[in-house]
Amino acid sequence: MKKRGFGRDKLNGFGGKVEANETIAKGAERELAEESGLVTKSIKQCGLLLFYFENDLVAMEVHVFLVDRYEGAAVETDEMRPQWFGIRDMPFELMWADDSHWWPYVLKGQKFVGQFWFKADQVTFTRHTLRAVDSLDFA
Repeated sequence: MKKRGFGRDKLNGFGGKVEANETIAKGAERELAEESGLVTKSIKQCGLLLFYFENDLVAMEVHVFLVDRYEGAAVETDEMRPQWFGIRDMPFELMWADDSHWWPYVLKGQKFVGQFWFKADQVTFTRHTLRAVDSLDFA
């Protein structure tokens, strides 16, 4: 449960901004540790999403990672209150509206890319694109 800032009061994945001289994966590992106390032993990127919000000229680029091995015990932080759910029992009604659309790709082990256009309320999206890809290496 996100406790403050963007996405407050929604169940959300751990994450945040990448710091200077940090790869996106290292940023994801750092954010996971800072927000939950967990240290990943295996992290794999599985998705790339772009979010557009009405009345905001800047798109939000979100890299989705899957962690299947970690050390430590999840703890509540100033930012998040971790909760566990079965991978097939996600409470989508408490999450961002897009999550239920890309989660099936995660369950199938597919990499994916997508775009979602949200209204200013940050709840409703008006359109989206989403597809499986063979690789997330766009270099």
